[in-house]
Amino acid sequence: MSASFTMKFFARQPRRALLGALLSFGVLPSSHAGTAPFTLSEQIITVAGEQRRVQVPEGYVLELLTTALDGPRMLTFGANGDLFIGSKSDRVYRLTPPYTRPEVLLELDDYPHSVALRGDELLIAQKTGLYRAPYRPSQARIERDTVTLVAALPGGRGHSSRTVGVGPDGRVYVSLGISGNCSDEYLGAGYDFSERRGGVLLLREDEKPARWETYASGLRNPVGFDWQPQTGVLYASNNGPDHLGFDQPPEYFSRLTAGSFHGMPWYQYDGKTLRRDECIKREPPRPIGDVVAPAATFPSRNAPLGMGFVPKGGMDARFEFDAIVALHGSWGTQPSGGFFGSSATRRPPKLVAVRFEKGEAKGVDDLITGFQLVDGERWARPAGVAFGPDGALYFTSDSETNGLFRLKRSP
Repeated sequence: MSASFTMKFFARQPRRALLGALLSFGVLPSSHAGTAPFTLSEQIITVAGEQRRVQVPEGYVLELLTTALDGPRMLTFGANGDLFIGSKSDRVYRLTPPYTRPEVLLELDDYPHSVALRGDELLIAQKTGLYRAPYRPSQARIERDTVTLVAALPGGRGHSSRTVGVGPDGRVYVSLGISGNCSDEYLGAGYDFSERRGGVLLLREDEKPARWETYASGLRNPVGFDWQPQTGVLYASNNGPDHLGFDQPPEYFSRLTAGSFHGMPWYQYDGKTLRRDECIKREPPRPIGDVVAPAATFPSRNAPLGMGFVPKGGMDARFEFDAIVALHGSWGTQPSGGFFGSSATRRPPKLVAVRFEKGEAKGVDDLITGFQLVDGERWARPAGVAFGPDGALYFTSDSETNGLFRLKRSP
């Protein structure tokens, strides 16, 4: 979009339409009403003997804590400060402060993408089920024969990561994606178990055996989710489809409520309106009027993965209660969105902040950039996000650099 077109387009819009357009195009300025502005400054960080230039918020420093990880994905902290990381390499890692020496806590063979702690148990989200194992603080090793199935999940056929989280209500939530762009899969009535995918599930433990209940549906691949601290409302990042080219549809940052329907794969939000996606011919399970539009968007093909809300006292007052989202970057290139264009045109990996005011999303700003060079070469791809007991932001990179990073206040 040219600058002249942008100004003419925005000048013709009423205030509410203007805000929606700004959100959809991802060009909302960094100083939002009610949110504290910040600027990015350049820093040099050494990775694998190479000096890399990154842009981080002024007053912060980025550190690479360890590269002794293999395919690290989602991460979570225990109450005692221990850090747990799931992985693509079938390992669950445990790290203790200063988080520089990972230990293998558990080895499994079904993609332990994420874990969560609840009481005296570790919950492990794998490709085909949610599992649990007894765990006590500072335990250094979990034996495989102590791991038991809680409830099976549909698995296989693409988008096989499963993310687990424990909500403010103490209940267990798991997210899972549909297998492809236009797969006839839905978390609702009329679909077999293997086809019940695409959203967030709630574990009903008041029944024996425990069973899954749909919490939110119609999300293509909601990898990361977290609860906004001020409101307790659940939000999720969501990977959009690839079949509509490089520029459509935008990636979603969605507000989830019990029973909410987000449209995919039957409906796509193009940045202005919801549209029927004719790539799937089956009648939509719910009408277009039921679809909840995203709370904010990122430009298409960014592959949002992990996310987490800045807690009270985390980072600094400029970011308190904002959502930090890891954008993995696109495999597709301009102009078609296929593999075969210049790698320099791929969406770059980065971390962004979804700015919140009074519990509502108001815009998106870059937080950490510089992981992709001008020729398209990448040296890191952010995946998981979490906040430590020190209030710092921790994130994993699962390719190029397989490691753990920390963004903390400058001394």
